[in-house]
Amino acid sequence: MTVDLVVKGGTIVGPNGSFEGFVAVDDGKIAAVGRAAAMPQADKVIDASGMYVFPGIIDAHVHFREPGLEYKEDFKTGSMAAAAGGVTTVVDMPNVVPPTQDAQSFKLKLDRALEKSLVDFAILGVVVPTNIDKIQELANEGVIGYKIFMGETVGNLPSPDDWELVLAFQEIARTGLRVCVHAENRSITTHLVNKFKKMGRTDALAHLESRPAISEEEAIMRAVTFIKPFGTKLHIVHVSSKNGVDAIRLAKSQGLPVTGETCPHYLLLDGAEALKKMGSLVKMNPPVRTREHAEALWNGLKTGILDMIATDHSPHAKEEKFKDNIWEAIAGWPGVETMLPLMLTEVNNGKLTLSEIVKYMSEGPAKVWDMYPQKGSLHIGADGDLTIVDMKKEDVIRAEDLHSKSKLTPFDGWKIKGKPIYTIVGGRIVMEKGEIYEDAGRGRFIKPLRGG
Repeated sequence: MTVDLVVKGGTIVGPNGSFEGFVAVDDGKIAAVGRAAAMPQADKVIDASGMYVFPGIIDAHVHFREPGLEYKEDFKTGSMAAAAGGVTTVVDMPNVVPPTQDAQSFKLKLDRALEKSLVDFAILGVVVPTNIDKIQELANEGVIGYKIFMGETVGNLPSPDDWELVLAFQEIARTGLRVCVHAENRSITTHLVNKFKKMGRTDALAHLESRPAISEEEAIMRAVTFIKPFGTKLHIVHVSSKNGVDAIRLAKSQGLPVTGETCPHYLLLDGAEALKKMGSLVKMNPPVRTREHAEALWNGLKTGILDMIATDHSPHAKEEKFKDNIWEAIAGWPGVETMLPLMLTEVNNGKLTLSEIVKYMSEGPAKVWDMYPQKGSLHIGADGDLTIVDMKKEDVIRAEDLHSKSKLTPFDGWKIKGKPIYTIVGGRIVMEKGEIYEDAGRGRFIKPLRGG
């Protein structure tokens, strides 16, 4: 037997441990995993000695901005950034132009992604007050799930009111798919923003103070209440606070199908200090909070309350980000390329284990978004997605080196230890030692395995 690719000599990392051995990939699928003695012949062999081999890393929260906002990002540049960061699959958000709200807008995005993306991708549909009757139509097209913005968002998509949320959750339950929500109470944040504007405050800290943790907690609790009659699967994106972790913990203790994610910036940055130092660059919705909240998020991961780490990769033009008046600055920055190096550095710092990288950044997102075990595992027959890392490799994050169109990150200048060396998607090597292979083929569209 001769296979397409064998990765040999590396330490194979799973969610429950690791061993030295090989992974064979043939026809885009995992063909064998084992000790070196049983290794098949291969057309291509990668010697991963001294390195670690993960199931392909998944970023389940990216905004690749296409169609309609290509001046910020597109599927080519976004997927190049993903490949550079060791990410083999992304879940793309629907707040584009036009929003991904029906079959026609879905197909427009799908065609662009199939043409340009170097990595595999799944697509979320949006739910707004005017398209609740399109929920099943989107499921038929193959969306991985749905996104609802309960708070103010980039793009100013309207939030369903409470009754529309109930109707939407009922309809989504019928599809068997999961819905994720941006959980912030719009009336609380609007009131506080208006209050601070009247006070004449335009400083960066006013943004943090205008979006208190209670806003996140209330929105989560409201969403949980509204799914109860239907058993709708609910995912809370970018959890930023202790309050949010506590709300998800309560929902899980009641046996409800609720999951949550957090992001590197919430785990690693002190929001108050970062806003003072870097100003509008650090504006994010929800805001980056204090160390107390960061520690609660770490605890949420460790105790299984939070299911994954994702990035909320949100590229913008420089002139949109840098404003003296914080209310005029746009929220977000790119993250898909920096996530894995930052988290591998935390492994070297003793905050995470290698197996937890798999749990939070491979297996976890695959299970939440119904891609497991096709994604997020090294089971025989799973997609041949591998991320190979060197835990001793040191470097410095440099904003100007990012592959995103947006060369902005608050992690500019951060020292890292641990980097992806190979990104392999369906057996295709799309990144090797920092070099992106743009001619290595295109990523595939990933549909949910059981929903729909």
